[in-house]
Amino acid sequence: MKTRSFTVIVYKEDDMYIAECPEVGTVDQGATIEQAVAGVREATRLYLEEFPLPEASPKYITSIEVSYA
Repeated sequence: MKTRSFTVIVYKEDDMYIAECPEVGTVDQGATIEQAVAGVREATRLYLEEFPLPEASPKYITSIEVSYA
């Protein structure tokens, strides 16, 4: 079994948390952040069983500050 790390973006919409995995395109929701992340983890696992991704080099994530008027 392969293990690979993916980015998950979590945000709140009304009374639910939405979790998205942008590299794969999977999305799930839950009443808590933990439920949303668990759901998108399972959705991503199931997706990758059917549609494996090619090996990729690691990606690095950082943040930037932008000043604007």
